[in-house]
Amino acid sequence: MPKRVILFTLQTFSTTGGIQKMTRTLAHSLHLLAESNHWDFKLWSAYDSTNDLMPQYLPAKEFSGFGTDRIAFVFKTLITAKKPDIVIISHINLAIIGLLIKTLNPKCKVWLIAHGIEVWRPLSFIKLAFLKRCDKVLCVSNFTRQQMISRHNADAGVCQVLNNVVDPFIKLPVTFSKPGQLLKRYGLTANTPVIFTLTRLASTEQYKGHDQVIKVIGCLKLKFPGIKYILSGQYDPKEEIRIRKLITAAKVDEQVILTGFIAEDEIADHFLLADLFVLPSKKEGFGIVFIEALACGLPVVCGNADGSIDAICNGELGKAVNADDLVELENAISDCLANPLTQERRQYLQQECLAHFNENDYMNKLEKMLNS
Repeated sequence: MPKRVILFTLQTFSTTGGIQKMTRTLAHSLHLLAESNHWDFKLWSAYDSTNDLMPQYLPAKEFSGFGTDRIAFVFKTLITAKKPDIVIISHINLAIIGLLIKTLNPKCKVWLIAHGIEVWRPLSFIKLAFLKRCDKVLCVSNFTRQQMISRHNADAGVCQVLNNVVDPFIKLPVTFSKPGQLLKRYGLTANTPVIFTLTRLASTEQYKGHDQVIKVIGCLKLKFPGIKYILSGQYDPKEEIRIRKLITAAKVDEQVILTGFIAEDEIADHFLLADLFVLPSKKEGFGIVFIEALACGLPVVCGNADGSIDAICNGELGKAVNADDLVELENAISDCLANPLTQERRQYLQQECLAHFNENDYMNKLEKMLNS
């Protein structure tokens, strides 16, 4: 049974993304497990500063933020390397930290969290050396586990799936009416068919599938007059230019609403505003945004070639499509919009999502792994 556990991360609180959200929930779960089992738990973040801590996840005494001071980060690791029983490395880019600890303290169990594209590509010599010395590789989806085994010859017995779960502090709706302030902001009515996408819009990451959705809106607007596609997420100038050109080329300027970044406290309201969440991505390690949408009672259409399948429970909670097949994508969206979303359907999706992706089950799985 472990006595001392350290979670090493690149960034946990100072930015918001899928990996950061996953790491916050992991840290909170480890904090609660440490409290109940009388373990010593610490979270060390390479790029967060001390002031970035979100105290609802864990107390300040359990957190160290090094604020990009790499020398201090590595130096403290060397000093304390012989103390922990289990070290969890939250990203393969911290492989050197894992190697140092395993070299100085061979008895320490070192785990790696494998998310998605960061391990679906060729790895450096150091990363491969670290991977071979990992005692466990926690993969966020079955697809990522398969990639670890097929691409890097990782030991199948070492690679275990631990799906992401809904953030325990997310604001979840109790009722499912469309927020009046957002209807007013975007000039919509309660009967307007709304498709919603929330993702990072980067010119270097053109695999999210939002461009495919823009292309099919031209046909969908004939079937569903008044349809709107709300595309949200922070974008760089190059990607904004590309997206706006796609919108104009598809003749859907009146249908697409490009919002840019939306604040974390408005995300749930945007899920409530929509009738369908669509993100036909090709490279999602898991897709936390899918379970966030489902937890707000919103149906999901995702891609079928990555870890998204786990997030919709192999089709039980959503529809997976070939992102390159525009007809298949259009039909999936049409099928959903043709059957108006009821309060009962939203409630069902929320309940089923939380039954599959809740922190209590996540903690139980973690505890068994830690004690095994």
